[in-house]
Amino acid sequence: MTLTEKDSQYLWHPYTQHKTSQTPIAISRGEGALLWDENNKEYIDAIASWWVNPFGHSNKIIADAIYKQLTTLEHVLFGGFTHEPAINVAEKLIEILPKNQQKIFFSDNGSTAVEVAIKVALQYFFNKNEKRTTIIAFENAFHGDTFAAMAASGISFYTQAFQGMFIDVVRIPVPVKGQEQESFEALKNVIQNYNCAGFIFEPLVQGAAGMVMYAPEALAKLIQICKENNVLTIADEVMTGFGKTGKTFAMDYVSENPDMICLSKALTGGTIPMAITTFTQEVFDAFYDDDINKALFHGHTFTANPTGCAAALASIDLLQTPEMQANIERINKSHLSFQKKIENHSKVITARTLGVIFAVEIKSDLEESYYGSMRTKLYNFFIEKGVVLRPVGNIVYILPPYIMTDEQLQKVYKTIEEAIEMV
Repeated sequence: MTLTEKDSQYLWHPYTQHKTSQTPIAISRGEGALLWDENNKEYIDAIASWWVNPFGHSNKIIADAIYKQLTTLEHVLFGGFTHEPAINVAEKLIEILPKNQQKIFFSDNGSTAVEVAIKVALQYFFNKNEKRTTIIAFENAFHGDTFAAMAASGISFYTQAFQGMFIDVVRIPVPVKGQEQESFEALKNVIQNYNCAGFIFEPLVQGAAGMVMYAPEALAKLIQICKENNVLTIADEVMTGFGKTGKTFAMDYVSENPDMICLSKALTGGTIPMAITTFTQEVFDAFYDDDINKALFHGHTFTANPTGCAAALASIDLLQTPEMQANIERINKSHLSFQKKIENHSKVITARTLGVIFAVEIKSDLEESYYGSMRTKLYNFFIEKGVVLRPVGNIVYILPPYIMTDEQLQKVYKTIEEAIEMV
């Protein structure tokens, strides 16, 4: 049996309707920005495998760090114990995060990082004998698939089977250009009419919504409104963190700092699942008490896994090298050049770039829903051409590994141009 045949017999894939979907592609190896399937067909990984591989596949520096840690201490429980790799990650992050972030909490993935933040926001007020049960989120947000993260997400087909089972969430418009004041007023109105504990947002770029972008100044105003009303703010940097927007964190563009930040994906360079939620000292202090019941009773078996910490340290070190920073700038310039080339095409609605993120919205007579016929046609075209891109409806985005070569980028651009003509 081939790998794909065995897969069909045993496996259940994410976001997949197995009755109608195509057989998954069996990948046998990866190196740099490239992947090869079991038949040795080559693919350019233009989305860094769901935004996690900024330094490319089979990165030797991260692999060596993992191996060294595995032969020293592969894992130890984090309840009642600690270890140097976790402490080093915390020290490293506190150096580069917005200056108000002081405490680090480890978990397993982006959804759990968000889950921790939302639980902390709710318990923060509970610990102060205040009843606040509402979380504010953006329309069309995506924060993950665990229950609180899913509740805060606004893409209905992900969540419709679970309506009526969620925590209280109220949504406000995203402050995209021309809609800023509407978003500000909506936030004020929600705070006035609900007992709001926290506001969660994807800073500057809504990933799963199709790389929807908005200005730092608008986000700063929203955070300021929350601060004035004692509502905690949560920056979900799971996608945007570690260089994607051109700065280390998207919040580095914003004049106001959040109370919490959620990190995962590129944290370990695409090697070992790990997530982190960071907090201000003030948030931590609301849980610091003689009363055991005020503690944060949340944990994971693999919390602060030393091997994952070693990968994270190597990944952060790589990000900070002059070579990697130059790569981010190079890709940004290349994206901007491509945007200028195609944005006036008759089939292009809009094109936008931030850091290494590029997105283009394409006109077509085909169904443009999230998993509609246009998305399927585009996806299949890209795979046939040997380029891994996952359109969101009629929006095609690129979020490449930072080590992608100019030649590889040009092939991705050319393939997108061909796709625009094809639909």
